[in-house]
Formats: sequence, C-alpha cells, structure tokens
Amino acid sequence: MSHFNDFNNAQVAKLPNHLKQFIVAQNYGKYTPVDQAVWRYVMRQNYSYLKNVAYYPYIKGLQRAGLSIEYIPDLQTMNDNLGKIGWGAVTVDGFIPPAAFMEYQAYRVLVIAADIRQINHIEYTPAPDIIHESAGHAPIIADTDYNNYLSYFGSIGAKAMFSAKDFELYEAIRKLSILKEAIDADELEIAQAEKELRFISENMGEPSEMALLGRLHWWTVEYGLIGTVENPKIYGAGLLSSIGESATCMQNDVKKLWYNIDTVNYTYDITKPQPQLFVTETFQNLIDVLEEFANTMAFRRGGSESVMKAIACKSVATAVYSSGLQVSGIFTDMGINQNDEVTFIKTKGPSALAFNNKQLSGHGKDYHADGFSSPVGRLKGADKPLEDYRLSELQSLNIIKGRKTILTFESGITVTGIVKDVVIENDKLLLIALTDCTVSESNGNILFKPEWGTYDMAVGEKIISVFNGAADKDAYEEITLISKEKTHQITHDDKTLKLHDLYRAVRTIRESGENLDQLGEIFLQLKTSHRQDWLCALEILEIIYHKKIYPQLEKEIKVYLEIKAGKEPDHTKLINDGLHLIKNPVSQLLVED
Repeated sequence: MSHFNDFNNAQVAKLPNHLKQFIVAQNYGKYTPVDQAVWRYVMRQNYSYLKNVAYYPYIKGLQRAGLSIEYIPDLQTMNDNLGKIGWGAVTVDGFIPPAAFMEYQAYRVLVIAADIRQINHIEYTPAPDIIHESAGHAPIIADTDYNNYLSYFGSIGAKAMFSAKDFELYEAIRKLSILKEAIDADELEIAQAEKELRFISENMGEPSEMALLGRLHWWTVEYGLIGTVENPKIYGAGLLSSIGESATCMQNDVKKLWYNIDTVNYTYDITKPQPQLFVTETFQNLIDVLEEFANTMAFRRGGSESVMKAIACKSVATAVYSSGLQVSGIFTDMGINQNDEVTFIKTKGPSALAFNNKQLSGHGKDYHADGFSSPVGRLKGADKPLEDYRLSELQSLNIIKGRKTILTFESGITVTGIVKDVVIENDKLLLIALTDCTVSESNGNILFKPEWGTYDMAVGEKIISVFNGAADKDAYEEITLISKEKTHQITHDDKTLKLHDLYRAVRTIRESGENLDQLGEIFLQLKTSHRQDWLCALEILEIIYHKKIYPQLEKEIKVYLEIKAGKEPDHTKLINDGLHLIKNPVSQLLVED
C-alpha cells in the first residue's frame, strides 16, 4: 500500500490497512461530458426542490463539503474541505461489506462510490453512486450533532454480529446493482438476480444485530426526517439524492411516525418507495435510540446468548473474557451450566489472542491455526476470580513455572499439567501455558491430551463481550472478503463519443459566453443523429432562454422537447422538470440561500 493517497487528510491517513484495501482511485478523467451534465441536472433539480424541504442550508452544506452544482466533485477538493470539520472521503467500487462501511464511519471517513449513474437511471439508482454519496451524505456532515451520530453509529455498527444470511444478502444486492447499472444489461439475467434476492430476503429468519441496525440506519441516515410529524424536513441522504422520492415523500399517503426504538421493527425494501417515514425531533434523539439498542447487543451483554450469536454467524468473531483477554476465530461450540453461564468456548480454524485490540506476541493465527478452546469460570472453592490473583498469590494454587498443577473449575472441568508460562497484562492474569497437559470434563470426557503439545488456557470468570470480526484486524486479516463481482467498465462507441463532443461544446459555450452561433448547428446534429437524447437539448434551451437570443430556435427546441415529453413516458417528468427549472433558474436562488 506504499502508493496510498491520503489526500493530506488526517482522517484518511488514520485508516487501518484492512479498510484501505477497498479504496479505488477516483480517475476523474473517466467522467464523460454526459456524466458531468447528469451531475449538473440532478444537483440543480435537487437544489431547486430541496431548498424548501431540506433540514439544513443545502448550498452552504455543499460548499463546506467542497461540492458544487456545476461539476462532479474531485476527491482532493472534498478532502481539503471535509478536513476542516474533522472528516475525510475516499472512493470505493460500489457496495462494500456493511461492517467495513460502518468502520469507515467510525473513522469519520465518507465512503463514496466512484461511479456516477447513467442518464437512463437519472432519477434513482439501486447502485451507490457519487451523486448519492456526495450530494446526499456530504452536505449535512457539517452539522456537529449529526456527524457525531454518524461516527458513533459506525463504531457500534462495526461490532454488530451478523448472520451467515446477511452476507448472502449483501452479495445478492451487490450483484443486482451491478447488473442494473451495466450498459449491456441482460433483462433475463436481471430478472434472475431479482428472484434470487427476493428469495434470500424472504428467508432471512430471525434478524441479526446487523440487520436490525441496518433498519435504524435506513430510517435515519438514508430516509430520515427531522422536526415535527406535521411539518418535517428531510435529512436522509436516500431522499436527498433521489429527485423522484424527495418530492413524493412529503405527500400524505406516506405515513409519518415518530422515530424511537420501536422503529427497529420496520423492515425496508430498497427497490420500492417507502410506505412510511420516521421523524426525529433532534439528532440527539437518534443517539439516544442507538444507545438503547446498543444495550441489547452482544458486545455489551456478553454471556451465553452472545456466544450463541457468534456460533450462528459462522464467520470470525471475538469473545472477550472478564480478564480482558480477547479470543478471535470462528466459534463452533460452548458449554453452559444450569444457570446458563458459559463454562467453556471453542473456535475452529485460524484463531488469535489479543488484549486491548492488540494481538498477543506469539498468539497469532499461525500459532493457533487449528482453533482454540478454553474453560470459562471460577476455580472450585476460590474466593475470587482467577484473573484477580497476584503473581505472589499464584503460588498458593501451585501455579509456579516448571511445577505441576491441578486446576479444577466449578463447572467440573479439570486442567492438569506443568506450568510453562503465565501472561499478565494490567494486573490481570490472562493466560497460563501448560505442557504435558490433560483437560477433562467431570464425566471423564477428554478435551485435551498431553501429546497435542502446549495447552494455552485462557483465564477469566465470564465472557463479558462478543463482537463481529477479529480484535486486532490488521494482524488477523490479510485481505477481507472483497467481492468477486466488480463493477463493469464502460467503453464508448463512435456515436456516443460524438454525443460527448456535443455536450462538451455546449458546456464550453455556456461557461465562456462565446460562439453562441454554434448552438443551432449542435441542435441540428442532436435532432438528426441522437434522437434518444433529451438533456443536451435542454442545456441549449437554457442558454438561449437566459440570453434572450434566437427566438426562432428557442421555439423549435421547446416544441421538440414537449413532443418528446409527450411521447416518451420515461422522459416525461425529466423533461418537464428541466423546462420548469429553466423558467425558475437556480442562479437567482443561490443569492438568497
């Protein structure tokens, strides 16, 4: 990662390696003149509508994030601006796994999909794109209460346990979004992917912590309203970046409910408009609800129900002993006593031990390549937990290097062997290594035999926390589950390149105010060779209308666009919205904001 570009931004520079691996270069040069026009169209529409319904001064928010209405944002400019409010931004390829997305948020870095929606998906795209991420999330980042919520949500979301089903769902959503955005999309393939996604989402079973948090994220960060139920304002990025839904969501048939912990019971469907939305009075209330939910999570509760969640997730999780020792691996089994307390835990495959999220020396996944298991609990007859014994007190239990010891737990598990080493951190005993060791249950069942080598016995009376992923991620993960599905790269044919030239020419004329006499010729080419296009004609009309020139051409383009709007249902609203904006231009509004 030596070529890593941190944009001279403190937050981006702090990212650990396991997050850096998702970052892709923005390649600003790949955005075509049509892409730039799509950005400008959506942003002008957004602004013209949102200035009345958005919760915050939209343009000031854009400027504070280094965004403009005229151009797709450049990552360096965004980082220069976001850096001033303690945030950063990076570009990635489409959807990344939810846990990684959350962790970026915890590091106060916005994740932005580098691609931009195609003109035929201009109103709404199922795939994350630069309009959604930057025009939706970035402008509100300047609000301190809101950005505190976002980073706090990230730190909690990164610990959430997910189920094996959640990962299937993520892969299915990613696949579908890539297919839908592909230029050469095969309708049959899309239908098949939609069917698969529907099947998975209808058979999810009990929702995991990650699934429930996903709902809270959806109803706040993506689709949240703030203020009163009668007169709410929009702050959710999904609404702010969808020209279609930001208008319809305020209608009465979309129910408005107060946002509270009960919201976690409402599922969502990313392919349909929302039947209800949730209103919060303040951003502080979002933090309060999140806090209430976090108190139900495995990372705060620990105990047997939390280890059960780890076993169910079938991927790497971390269990934390009351001594502070962290065991990371894929959990497969545990023992419990009559009071439902954990008596031992077991992982399979590469496992690692850590303390304070730093791997213990010599206890990485190469050393514990075949799993790890250890008792949990108190020694029989002990007046305090084993982790609280001082080094001097260990002699009373015969825990002395080179000496044989017999440790019997309340659960009936007995560990017999020769003490090789003890590990102590922060005055807590974490680990006792024994050779020539036998571990057996009270029923005589043998858990460990001397010929298996050194037995590392974890020390701790309880499991106090269980969370998703490894404790020391950079030490544990070479590279996480990066999806095989990559976003399709586009190559343009000659006809498309000619259309790009026309868009480029219109922009140059608009920005320089020169060569206005070429507009008629450009329109003629659009009309004869690019009948499917509507946006470039709108841009020409915009210039002529505002300069009050060429009345004949103005009339001709207007008629052309009105006929198009009447004949092409896909374009009706887009063209009419564009015409409306020409008569009610954004430029005058900019001054008022």
